[in-house]
Amino acid sequence: MTSRPEGATPDDTVILNAGPDGSVTAPDEADATVPLPMSSNTVVMPAQRGAPEEEQLPPPPAPERPRSRRGVLVAAAVAGVLVVGAGGAGAYATAGDIPRGTEVLGLDLGALSRSAAEKALGDHVATRSAQPARIRLDGKDVTVKPEAVGLAFDVPATVDAAAKSGRRLFGVEVVAPVVRVEQAKLEAALRKHVNTERVTVRRPAITFKGVAPVATYPQAGLDLDGAVAAERVTGAWPTGQVADVPLTTRAPAMTREQVDALITDVAEPAVAAPVTVTVGAESFRLAPATLAKGLVFRADAKGVLTPAIDGPKLRAAGRAQFSKVETAAKPATVRLRNGKPQIVAGAPGRLVDVAKLGPALLGVLTGPAPREVTGVLVEAGSDTSVADVAKLGIKQRVSTFTTYFTGGRSSPRSQNIITVAKAVDGAIVRPGATFSLNGHTGERNYAKGYKDAPVIVNGVLEPGVGGGASQFTTTLFNAAYYAGLEDVEHKPHSFYFSRYPSVIESTIFYPTLDLKFKNTTPYGILIDTATTGRSVTVSMWSTKVYDSVKTVYGPRRNVTSPSTVHREPGPRCITSSGLPGFTQDAWRVIRKDGREVERKKFTWRYDPEPRFVCGGE
Repeated sequence: MTSRPEGATPDDTVILNAGPDGSVTAPDEADATVPLPMSSNTVVMPAQRGAPEEEQLPPPPAPERPRSRRGVLVAAAVAGVLVVGAGGAGAYATAGDIPRGTEVLGLDLGALSRSAAEKALGDHVATRSAQPARIRLDGKDVTVKPEAVGLAFDVPATVDAAAKSGRRLFGVEVVAPVVRVEQAKLEAALRKHVNTERVTVRRPAITFKGVAPVATYPQAGLDLDGAVAAERVTGAWPTGQVADVPLTTRAPAMTREQVDALITDVAEPAVAAPVTVTVGAESFRLAPATLAKGLVFRADAKGVLTPAIDGPKLRAAGRAQFSKVETAAKPATVRLRNGKPQIVAGAPGRLVDVAKLGPALLGVLTGPAPREVTGVLVEAGSDTSVADVAKLGIKQRVSTFTTYFTGGRSSPRSQNIITVAKAVDGAIVRPGATFSLNGHTGERNYAKGYKDAPVIVNGVLEPGVGGGASQFTTTLFNAAYYAGLEDVEHKPHSFYFSRYPSVIESTIFYPTLDLKFKNTTPYGILIDTATTGRSVTVSMWSTKVYDSVKTVYGPRRNVTSPSTVHREPGPRCITSSGLPGFTQDAWRVIRKDGREVERKKFTWRYDPEPRFVCGGE
């Protein structure tokens, strides 16, 4: 409330402040000479007009007037309103954990508690979180699934940033969401879509050709920058925008001189001499060629090379040497006992700890010979557990096939059949896996116990190592055939032999002719083999899938008579009585759940087997 003496003007004013208790206090002299704008927390009173500047005199004391009770009450009321207003504004601004007027992706989080804000924001971005990131990669449109690269909203971190955005009474503060991404995974995913011809940067590398280090020198050029990609994607993805990720020019992080120095200081000394590894009371030597395969130079994200020992590569290269001190783990498997399949638990092995051996080797590879390190053995479990084998469902015999031979167990041909049968006995073919007979047995040679027996070479019977393996191959092929497995590779004989079923048979010759079949059932397959002095039997054990598997034959046609061939007498000449040639069709018919599910045609043309005579006409 104000009063103005008669004749006073608005310019002739002094400002008096109302205190909390309703009293009015005068400002100091400096304040009294400066006009201030009126506001709700000021009381305007008339000011004393001063004397002329050259005759400035102190003003006479004003007569004391009784204080107006009404004025005091008004001043007190004004002050009270100011205090309440200030308190209310503070309470408004500080309500909740999140300042008012705080938005994230268009969602107002103001005045919410942290927990409420996290729930609200989590619900708000739930749909967006599942949307793929859209990227314009070097001019090419690419989409990346968030879960594949660890792209996700960090809701707690975003709410934390919102809580620290600052208090305000008016306006809106937009807080950017915190987004996480695994940069290495994102870069790897994007590199699959980069045109390799556009990438001109060349990273340094050091490899070995034998024991000779080979350098690849760095060169500046265009490349994908993982950091740039991560920044662009995390910025655009939250709002559904397309992230523009260009290729950028990158300078090499190493010079030619630095690469040469690594070769001189590390690569060349590393393969200059062997290293002796001592494990307990045993020891073995790693030759320079083995060390060259285990020593690698890895480039970091910037392209800087660092020497390291690749444990798996070192072990693979020096397998024979490591085996002198190691014991391989035995996997769990299935064995037939009393005519029933039973699961046999595996056993752990003892392997050299290559993770510890690597640093020890790096410590001596740059030093002179003799070089020695100490290794330790660690227990290594099998990759196949009892539970893994139980899941295969090997419960019953689903097929079996037997072929017969002459000569008893002691003949070289019979011995070869028995040897290859033992090599395959107990093999397990997992669902979806393809079995290769050559891959399983490797080369069938003298070192593995195979002997010379008749084989067909270029249409002629001659002695050859492993002769008779084809009879086992035919037996195995038929067992797989009648189990309903998929035929991947097989080749019938050139000549027909009555001991085999026509068309449905197979020969083998390492490494050019193989027998392969694929397990297309949802269960594992156990191959069981058995031999007598006159027969070989192969059985497949699994869970029965098909009602029946049968063969329907067509008639023989295009029958041709054998000719007589005279050969030079000697140890390589084997006589035969000859057999006619013919063509025949055979259909494999598979039934399941009471209906036919497959009818596959097999056709083969047999050449007539000549009547071989050793000697002249």
